[in-house]
Amino acid sequence: MKLQQIGRLAFRVEGDTWRAYYALTETMDGALVLGSVAMRFVQEPKRRDQFIAFMREAVADLIQESTGTRPEWPDPPHTAPEHERSGSA
Repeated sequence: MKLQQIGRLAFRVEGDTWRAYYALTETMDGALVLGSVAMRFVQEPKRRDQFIAFMREAVADLIQESTGTRPEWPDPPHTAPEHERSGSA
C-alpha cells in the first residue's frame, strides 16, 4: 500500500512559546493549534523530543479516529518548507 501524506505536524517558536500545529502539507493557512509549551521547558533535547512525541501521539489518535488508520511518521522528520523557516512567527 502506498502511503499518502494528509497533513503535517508543524512546530513554531512564537515569543517565549513553542507551539505545535496540525497543518496542511504545503501551507500554514488554517492550521490548528494542538498545544504549546514555554520555550524554557524544551531547551533540553530530551524534553523537546518528549513534547514532539506527545504531539505526534495526539495527532495519530485523531487521524486514527477519523480514518481508521494510524499514521506513520518520517524518520528523520521532514524540515519545514523554505518559506516557513524564516525565524519565529
